[in-house]
Amino acid sequence: MSSSKYVTDEPDFTSKKKLSPIQIVIYVFLVLISIAYILPLLWLFNVSFKTNKEIFTAPFALPEHISFDNFSFAWTKGHLGTATFNSFIVCVIALILSLIIGSMAAFGIVRMRWKGAKLAMTYFLTGMMIPVHCVLIPLFTRFADFHLSNTLTGIIIPYVTFSLPITIFIMTGFFKSIPNELIECACLEGANVFQIFSRICLPLGKTGLCVTGLMTFIGNWNELLVAMVFISDETKKTLPVALSKFVGPHGTNYSQMFAAIIIAIIPTIVVYCAFSNQIVDGLTAGAVKG
Repeated sequence: MSSSKYVTDEPDFTSKKKLSPIQIVIYVFLVLISIAYILPLLWLFNVSFKTNKEIFTAPFALPEHISFDNFSFAWTKGHLGTATFNSFIVCVIALILSLIIGSMAAFGIVRMRWKGAKLAMTYFLTGMMIPVHCVLIPLFTRFADFHLSNTLTGIIIPYVTFSLPITIFIMTGFFKSIPNELIECACLEGANVFQIFSRICLPLGKTGLCVTGLMTFIGNWNELLVAMVFISDETKKTLPVALSKFVGPHGTNYSQMFAAIIIAIIPTIVVYCAFSNQIVDGLTAGAVKG
């Protein structure tokens, strides 16, 4: 009997796909970029445990003794504990307000038919081209009249205002991608506008909310100019303003300053690492669908 041959559809895992020269160059470039971003963070973390003498004599060596005195000083004497709490309160409130107002505005512009929709979109996008420096003096004088200067409310309002354009811009791209058939079916079932927005559009635009929320939180967490201009009370200063106090006019304790910087960047790194997949997926989806 002749031997029969069997053909299987199982993939051949032994064969390795060779990378093209262009792919190799791209991978090498990405590795170099990653190293360029990671090394300064590792060096910053290393020197935060050193003394000033060790920083100047051996800046790239490991610390002789692991001590958390710099972190303790930055948290207590440098008032980073109070500043971190203020930044958290301000950023969370500004985040919630910008997401609620921005998503509702984007839904009204994209999904509701009215004559001023395009004009409203143009108006909001114009806000992306106005830098905060141009409105500091008018805002300061106006807030002083309403007794909002030197209050956390006085910096929450500008944070929400300057976060709205990018929030509306991104959310409109996600709301446009929702099939019209879903909206029509909801209308036939008797759903009102608020139910369509809250039960259909918001769940489908959850990735966009993640992207805009993270961008808003990190941007407001690192904001310095508005908080420095509007806040003068030491108990109400935010984290970036408190960090600026570690640099003196006649001298700087670099070890304590580096420890304070580590404390300031840890929350943003944790938040970004926790939601990095949502950021990539949201930006990709918004670019394709919008």
